[in-house]
Amino acid sequence: MYFTGIIIAVATFLTIGIWHPIVIKTEYHFGTRAWWVYLLIGVACIAAALFIENTVLSAVVGVFGASALWGIGELFAQKRRVEKGWFPKNPKRRYD
Repeated sequence: MYFTGIIIAVATFLTIGIWHPIVIKTEYHFGTRAWWVYLLIGVACIAAALFIENTVLSAVVGVFGASALWGIGELFAQKRRVEKGWFPKNPKRRYD
């Protein structure tokens, strides 16, 4: 039996699950100013995945990078959710 697909699927599921609260916390503490950090992480991981010979590890690193890039859009979507009142605003942060 080959477990490669299952391992990649579980890693993808966990990666998405990890990024969701990271996006929420990032928007709460820093707003959308940190989008470039997501960009750097995403591009670095995708570039690194090109040079990793192990298929599973390469796929997991690539999925992590793609999730970071997807997180940029989610960061701005989270900002809109906060503006609608669906998530709490950070009382210590200035909103423009």
